[in-house]
Amino acid sequence: MRVSILTDPRRPGPGGRPEGRPPQRPAAKSTQKPLASITPARLAAFEILERVATSSAHSDDLLYGSGLALLSQADKNLTTALVLGTLRWQIALDARIKPLLQRPELTLAQPVQTALRLGAFQLLHMDRIPAHAALSESVELARAAGHPYAVGMVNAVLRKLAAAKPPGQRLHESTAAFAERLGHPSWLAERWVTNYGRATALAICEYDQQEPRAGDLFSQEDTEEGGSQPRLDDGSRLVGELAAASVSGAQRIWDCCAAPGGKTLLLAQRHPQADLLATDVSSYRLRAMAQRLQRDVHGKKVRTIEADASTLSEDEGLFDLILCDVPCSGTGTLARNPEIRHHLRPSDLARQAERQRAILSAALLRLAPGGRLIYSTCSLEPEENEQVVKVVFEGAKEKTGISLVSAEPVVARLQEQGVLAAEANVAKLTRDGFLRTLPGAGFEGDGFFAAVFVRG
Repeated sequence: MRVSILTDPRRPGPGGRPEGRPPQRPAAKSTQKPLASITPARLAAFEILERVATSSAHSDDLLYGSGLALLSQADKNLTTALVLGTLRWQIALDARIKPLLQRPELTLAQPVQTALRLGAFQLLHMDRIPAHAALSESVELARAAGHPYAVGMVNAVLRKLAAAKPPGQRLHESTAAFAERLGHPSWLAERWVTNYGRATALAICEYDQQEPRAGDLFSQEDTEEGGSQPRLDDGSRLVGELAAASVSGAQRIWDCCAAPGGKTLLLAQRHPQADLLATDVSSYRLRAMAQRLQRDVHGKKVRTIEADASTLSEDEGLFDLILCDVPCSGTGTLARNPEIRHHLRPSDLARQAERQRAILSAALLRLAPGGRLIYSTCSLEPEENEQVVKVVFEGAKEKTGISLVSAEPVVARLQEQGVLAAEANVAKLTRDGFLRTLPGAGFEGDGFFAAVFVRG
């Protein structure tokens, strides 16, 4: 059965707010002819992994788009597990595969590499899949992709891997070693060790290797009463709740990098009386968000405009409350967006920070006297968080009367109001006046940072 994955790669996916991806030309079909011996789920997973590896397509866009409509629910579930699992463990899988190659120094053709990774993931991490099925279909995927010469090699490598003993537990692992074992680039793990300590860095890496799960940060009563609340990861919702609670009775609100719209909906529900403007630079993401807003009674009142947050028309005036949830590297969302780790480079952080500074500086100029602005990212990196805040604050405080205030009193008030669970550790959620969530390190959810600005 032939499966075509024909979704628009710009569609916003649930969870996380990594930088929007540009349009791209359709990727070439990954297989030359369908084979009856390849199940629909594995063929779909193979095609998605190929597109992620060879283009700017994103797994979320392909897995949750219309391209899988012909698959049964069981096959959709398997496809999702295969794609996300292979992407999460790709670095570790490559490390297990490479020593089994006759010529480890040579670069494999991408489809052959994808077939090996897909087979290796099933053999090492999916106990319910028979080894013969994982092995034989990986072989056929390589053949169908136009690489019959590699069939014997794929078969031999996967058989060796299936027969190999699991690696022994080391008494002490270097950072590079645990990064490889847990499927992370060593440079990223090294950064986290430097910034947060070894134990926290290890906890983050371990969390990123699991399927995102519901946390217990918010009280059950609040969740049940707000049945129409948008579905948000706990980290994302915490930022939205922080923003909504920062200004009581706000009349004019601007969500300046709003897509996909979850936090916008939360703001609309918490401030039903407000004139709420939501902008995004991407016309595609804006259209998808507008459709989402129209399905909610409060969301219908939100005005949406395609606009660059750094150059919003002065005709829009000033705002009492601004949420500045900027595009970022997304390193706090690797459990949900596993391919980020394979594309991100250290040099990307400076580029992201430059854009973030421009957006924040412009947004602060739109803040009304007495108003508050929440700057946030789903990044764990100081260059995109504290350092952006410091640079912009130093440049703005003299000119505009801008001050930084602690997020802790607002988070504490959320707990007093019953929004946060009574057992939530407010002090642990806020450090040095900033909101900071670290995945796996006492927090079940995406990693977020937020700072609160006020104009006197």
